[in-house]
Amino acid sequence: MALPDLALSLTPIPLTQAELQALAQSWGENLPAGTTILLNGDLGSGKTTFVQGLGLGLGISDPIVSPTFTLIQEYFEGRLPLYHFDLYRLSEPEILALHPEVYWQGADVPLGLVAIEWPKTLRQLFPIPGPVIELQLTTLDEGQRALAWQVITA
Repeated sequence: MALPDLALSLTPIPLTQAELQALAQSWGENLPAGTTILLNGDLGSGKTTFVQGLGLGLGISDPIVSPTFTLIQEYFEGRLPLYHFDLYRLSEPEILALHPEVYWQGADVPLGLVAIEWPKTLRQLFPIPGPVIELQLTTLDEGQRALAWQVITA
């Protein structure tokens, strides 16, 4: 299935936290199974807020929190499963031990949306099949974020 028109935005657009979450919610309502979203940005830039919006769009009612200590949170109740990774400060061996590839293969777990915070090291280890959307989030002022994105695999 093709991605919905995401109106490519390489130029960062300013958004409030509510606008960021609403944009993510619309993506959660429309993105196809097998989509991976790579979330780049400093601490507090809105990565988890974006994933919370995806969850709303998927129809997930469970609270979505950063999986900093659990590393992967799995949510199965929505339109599609949501797999939320937080790879902050993980080494290559630690990432390999998580077997992240099973989440985009759809064999051992149902195919869903995969949202990966801090994906840099993972991208060096694995080719991620498409579609893949890479986001860059930046904190502007209190309550304001800038978001840029591109589809890097389709």
